[in-house]
Amino acid sequence: MADFVELWTYLSATPLFGLTATLLVYVVFTAIYQESGQSPWLNPVLWSIVALGAALLWLDLPYQRYFSGAQFIHFLLGPAVVSLAWPLWQRRAELRRYFWRLIAAGFLGGAVSALSAYGLARLLALPESIAWSLIPKSVTAPVAMGLAQTIGGIPELAAVFAVLSGLIGALLGRTVFTWIRVSQQTEGWTRRGFALGTVSHGIGAARAIQVNPQAGAYAGLALALQVVLASLWIPLLFLWLGS
Repeated sequence: MADFVELWTYLSATPLFGLTATLLVYVVFTAIYQESGQSPWLNPVLWSIVALGAALLWLDLPYQRYFSGAQFIHFLLGPAVVSLAWPLWQRRAELRRYFWRLIAAGFLGGAVSALSAYGLARLLALPESIAWSLIPKSVTAPVAMGLAQTIGGIPELAAVFAVLSGLIGALLGRTVFTWIRVSQQTEGWTRRGFALGTVSHGIGAARAIQVNPQAGAYAGLALALQVVLASLWIPLLFLWLGS
């Protein structure tokens, strides 16, 4: 028993612990997700977050110690996002044909998502700082944190809202698309993917890629568009309101 405690103390103190724990938990929940027929309610990202968070609380491990190892996966998020350019390159003729329509759809979708969240927060009489933090919820978390700080929100809270938006989109996207009768033909997959990437950023794009290549390509495009468009129109809007 003493040897086990000594081994555990050593492993939990090394950076390898965070990396190993993250990979192991994600592999387990991915296997469960595949066995279930890719049920959205068994999304491996969601349950990996829940399991790892519960483990850190139960073991009383500081997040900083865990992240010292898991930050390697965090670093890989950059190359992973860049890799989304490949399916877009394969569809470059479509993108040229519908360029301005995609820009308009991305801008309107992002604006409705942001302003409706802000309006709901004000309707519920939430503090202004929380309402500001909700505005960039549909942009990927690192960008959402920067935007929230610029407009007077709380960066850490904006990151939480962004992750929740991604998870909710990944969980409920298929149900909503079926309910509003978006087809599962080529054009339907384009609409599904673009909408999911617009409101649920990287987590939604990952879900779309798992379901259909066409949906995944357009979800990646929508993700990139939101980063660019939101980084422009949100600060400009607040600059104009402030003046």
